[in-house]
Amino acid sequence: MTLLLAAVTLISTFGSSFQYGYNVSVINSPAPYMQAFYNKTYLERTGKPMGSNFQTLLWSLTVSMFPLGGFFGSLMVAPLVNRCGRKGTLLINNLFSIAAAILMGTSEVAKTFEVIILSRVIVGIYAGLASNVVPMYLGEVSPKNLRGAVGVVPQLFITIGILIAQIFGLQSILGNAEGWPLLLGLTGIPSLIQLLILPFFPESPRYLLIQKGNEEQARQALRKLRGWDDVDDEIEEMRQEDRSEKEGGHFSVLNLCTFRGLRWQLISIVVMMMGQQLSGVNAVFYYADRIFLSAGVDDNNVQYVTVSTGAFNVVMTFVAVFIVESLGRRILLLAGFGLCCVFCAVLTLALNLQTTVSWMSYLSIVCVIVYITGHAIGASPIPFVMITEMFLQSSRPAAFMVGGSVHWLCNFTVGLVFLYMEAGLGAYCFLIFCAICLATVVYIFIIVPETKNKTFMEINRIMAKRNKVEIQAEKEELKDFQTVPEGQAEKQVVSNTQL
Repeated sequence: MTLLLAAVTLISTFGSSFQYGYNVSVINSPAPYMQAFYNKTYLERTGKPMGSNFQTLLWSLTVSMFPLGGFFGSLMVAPLVNRCGRKGTLLINNLFSIAAAILMGTSEVAKTFEVIILSRVIVGIYAGLASNVVPMYLGEVSPKNLRGAVGVVPQLFITIGILIAQIFGLQSILGNAEGWPLLLGLTGIPSLIQLLILPFFPESPRYLLIQKGNEEQARQALRKLRGWDDVDDEIEEMRQEDRSEKEGGHFSVLNLCTFRGLRWQLISIVVMMMGQQLSGVNAVFYYADRIFLSAGVDDNNVQYVTVSTGAFNVVMTFVAVFIVESLGRRILLLAGFGLCCVFCAVLTLALNLQTTVSWMSYLSIVCVIVYITGHAIGASPIPFVMITEMFLQSSRPAAFMVGGSVHWLCNFTVGLVFLYMEAGLGAYCFLIFCAICLATVVYIFIIVPETKNKTFMEINRIMAKRNKVEIQAEKEELKDFQTVPEGQAEKQVVSNTQL
């Protein structure tokens, strides 16, 4: 890895992915103080205290507007990256974060809680764009032997963002009545840093050649990123995709959803994204505090134990960066979802028996740790890597729109229904997550190929077989599974493995 590629990776993930994680966790610790501010502001305006139902509604909106904004941000991915480029979209996106940070940081002084709710939508849009554009950008600037490792770095910075928000949210730091506005406003600093530094880094060479038609700029960008002058092989691969773009054009979301040649790629990203968000990770973190309390952790120290789980999540995601290229994407997906499946089942047993069997509370802690391990090495980081690798330039923006939308809608849904599930089912809700993880493992085992150390065109050919599409030798590298007239290239393949 060259120094420039490392710098591009760090700046883009710190300035974007980090804030996704930070804003996921930032309102957890100061929640009581923020709710007190809501009530105080309402009292000053109306002369009467806020009703408990109305306060619950306002806080639910504060929490849920973030993933809803993320969904709206995902819908903006394809238009922006096709028009402004990957780097250009990241630069524009910083404006959302900075605006939200200013609004949230000044909300107490302005005595308006509505601004906080609006800002959660804005920063959600920011996170929705960042969660899709950063993996796309890094996947396109990375060589094939580092694409997986670099692709996991955004998830690493998401976990770091969660951890930093947990640390800053401690009552002794900023998680108190005086510090929460500053805690919310800090989200703008990484965006400001990215806005100042990222313009000096190169745009995606694939975007420059295939979508802008500027081969010379693409060569210059590749030479800087690779650290050597001979980039002819990569340029030739891009030319093949460039010819495909000229013949087939860009895929819209509707084209992507109806095109037979990309059927299994589309189904695969939907399944992996649904599995990622519906696998129970939010529920595990929700239960973590009470699990630690039942194991004898003092109530005053639970916040520090929660920080330690965040730190463990960072460590295991850091490990994933180094093992993804040696073990491969498929193995990490199977291992990650498999661990989540098994330990959701064990956690259900442990939570139901901990009042009668003393050591079950310690088994619950083990389940939490192993579950976090599984999610950190596979379920969290790899699906976004797979979107980059399973689609070519023409269909990749639309694929990220679909995958990102599924990601954020499932996130929003879990946040909306989990409390009702927990109230109705108790610890047995983890059996639902167990079943979802099992179904995801089965699907990945049967359908999803290994993409480690393969070019985009090689992965393209593998998926052509899965889609039962055979393309003539002279056409197969020139088309992103684009249908050609009957009797020419595309024909049905009868196979014993047909699904």
